[in-house]
Amino acid sequence: MHTPLKTRTAAEVLVDQLIANGVEHVFCVPGESYLGVLDALYDRDITVTVCRQEGGAAMMADAIGKATGKPGVCFVTRGPGATNAAAGIHIADQDSTPMIMFVGQVDRHVRGRGAFQEMDYPAVFGSMTRWTTEIDDATRVPELVSRAFHAATGGRPGPVVVGLPADMLRERVSIDIAPPFEPIEASPGKAEMARLEDLLGKAERPLMILGGTRWTEDACDAVTRFAERLHLPVATSYRRLPLFDPLHPCYAGDLGLGPNPKLIARVKAADLVILCSGRLGDIPSQGYTLLDIPGPRCKLVHVHPASEELGRVYQPHLAIQSGPVRFAEALETIAAPGDIAWRAVTDATHAEYLDWTETATDQPGGVNLGAVMVWMRDNLPVDTILCNGAGNYAAWIHRFYRFRRFATHIAPTSASMGYGMPSAVAMKRLHPDRTVLSVNGDGDFLMNGQEFATAVQYDLPIITIVCDNGMYGTIRMHQEREHPGRVSATDLRNPDFSAYARAFGGFGVTVERTEDFPAAFRAAEDSGQPAIIHLRIDPQAITPSATLDGIRDRALAARRD
Repeated sequence: MHTPLKTRTAAEVLVDQLIANGVEHVFCVPGESYLGVLDALYDRDITVTVCRQEGGAAMMADAIGKATGKPGVCFVTRGPGATNAAAGIHIADQDSTPMIMFVGQVDRHVRGRGAFQEMDYPAVFGSMTRWTTEIDDATRVPELVSRAFHAATGGRPGPVVVGLPADMLRERVSIDIAPPFEPIEASPGKAEMARLEDLLGKAERPLMILGGTRWTEDACDAVTRFAERLHLPVATSYRRLPLFDPLHPCYAGDLGLGPNPKLIARVKAADLVILCSGRLGDIPSQGYTLLDIPGPRCKLVHVHPASEELGRVYQPHLAIQSGPVRFAEALETIAAPGDIAWRAVTDATHAEYLDWTETATDQPGGVNLGAVMVWMRDNLPVDTILCNGAGNYAAWIHRFYRFRRFATHIAPTSASMGYGMPSAVAMKRLHPDRTVLSVNGDGDFLMNGQEFATAVQYDLPIITIVCDNGMYGTIRMHQEREHPGRVSATDLRNPDFSAYARAFGGFGVTVERTEDFPAAFRAAEDSGQPAIIHLRIDPQAITPSATLDGIRDRALAARRD
């Protein structure tokens, strides 16, 4: 005899559907527009993190998506809550991160009247999401939430926005939840892998570039084994450094901001480039200069799970529609050439990487940020998770810090400021027993520094580093290049960031000399509290290899010439 289904509110059905899909963490700023969901989350098996601003909540959800490959989930209220969260949606779009944002909406019977905080979500978010919808019918909650998970993870992953009318959430329905979603994985064909093997057999200077998302630790290991068998040089794309061990003898370096000029020359000289899962966008391509568009001079093999990305910018010699997991498995079938012509090139390329990154460059001022990065890479656990946002300070991370484990760098490829603090909160919630760092610039930190209060609220002993040079350094650098000596709108007057930490109930310390950093870091660790280490950086130290005065002088000299 059929047992009647239990009657539940649509909000309760929604939460049940999240649990069925394996959601363990939800990030939110509460709002009256989705009170039903807040009530349905009460005493359920989902960890709820209450944030201080919707942008922070959305970035935390994005961070979960980056770290796990499963959609991170956040809830925000309508109108200003939704627009505050837009920064996190844009990050997930640019970074190909699976993420779902549920946002409250006005009651259905007043839509279209410009009701209080009403928004047209498909119109606002449609250009930067994989799918944006509203659930008008409570009986369709399981169906549409299931579709949201598939849309966020399929092909090129990205964000999904789901509007929730307040009155719909209150409706009571008798309905089953949908089965858990399973990401769809495209696989390469035997003929494609045979062509790849043939191309490798004819190559003299091949190079592999790893990027994109949908990776797993096993897939990274499989690529490593493939590189070892063929002694193939492997580079990582912008902010995808943990995809390959930097100390592996096949590692070629990072195609990001301020890359090794010798690596750039190696890519340009390659006769075969295998681009796996990445898009080789503006930053890793160095302003679209590494490969000719649309037809690269080298043989290009482009592997990507989304068909629309194949041939979008570069016309590949061989296009393989496949996610990195299936492609990595198929690499096991590739036989190494009898004579590997590029052995010496691979050895030289790795030696160039080590030479570029081993020792911190000299810097003006009391604190050498490169030396700080070298100390952390040599002294912190290899599973430490480093989170950062955007700013010139990140150039020292890319060059001198080394990510030895999968998913240990959580940072936006969209170079969005304010990301380091909220993403660190998400990572400490996800991995409470691991060391989590939030590395920030001064302007960068204060865009979402209020989430330090969230770390204090939940007793999350994150170590936050604020690199304070008293300006928006990246913009100032460009300003000196384009308009030398004409400083406009880039200076900052900052608070005492160590006092900021103490005001929220955390630990704070200021460092003005490089040699004082190790003791300050250990003190922050020993405090057992969320901590801020305030680094006072000389404004002249604008990149690992340039000063502001040097940039200005070169720009002025070029104008005179």
